[in-house]
Amino acid sequence: MPELILRKLVTVVEDIHHEGGPVAETPVRRAAALAVIKNPFAKRYVEDIQDFMDDLRPLGLRMARRLVDILGGPDKIEGYGKGALIGLDGEVEHAALWHNPGGYAMREVIGGTRAIVPSSKKVGAKGARLDVPITHINASYVRSHFDAMEVGHNDAPAADEMLLALVMTTGARVHSRSGGLEAWEITGEDGLR
Repeated sequence: MPELILRKLVTVVEDIHHEGGPVAETPVRRAAALAVIKNPFAKRYVEDIQDFMDDLRPLGLRMARRLVDILGGPDKIEGYGKGALIGLDGEVEHAALWHNPGGYAMREVIGGTRAIVPSSKKVGAKGARLDVPITHINASYVRSHFDAMEVGHNDAPAADEMLLALVMTTGARVHSRSGGLEAWEITGEDGLR
C-alpha cells in the first residue's frame, strides 16, 4: 500500500447570522476540514487503487472528530457532506477513493446517522474551488438542509496532491422557507424521509 503523506490540515468555520433577512437567534454554524495529501497515483495509471481507502480511514476519523469538536459535539450536527479535489497529475477516480473513508468516518463519529453522505469530486489546479453538497444526516429529502459549502485552499492541490474535504453543519439554511419535508417530520426508516 502507498504511504499517506499529509502536507496540511485546514479548518474553516462559518457562523451564519443572516442572509439578508432577520438575524437568527442562534447562528447556523458550518465547518469544513480539509486535508492536503500526496497523491500516490499521480502521473501514472494504476489499475488496483482500492487498498488506499484503508490508508485514508484514520485521516477521515481525525477530520470528522475535529469537526464534531468544533461544532459542539455529535448531538449538534444536523448536516454533512464530503468532497475531493485532485491535482492535475491525477484523475477523478482518485477522488472516488474518499467516498468510503470520508463518509463512514463522519457516520461513525456522529453516530446513528441514516442518510447517505453526499459528495462531489473533480480535478483542478492549485487554488481551485469545490462545492461540497450538504444534506440532513438522517433524511436526504429534508429540503431545509439542502446546501453546499465552497471549499478550497490557495496553495492546494499541487499537481501531485489531493485535497480531501469533510463538511458538517449545525442546522438548516438560516432563512429556510422553501417547504417540503421538515426535520421534525423525519421518520428515519430509509435515510430518505
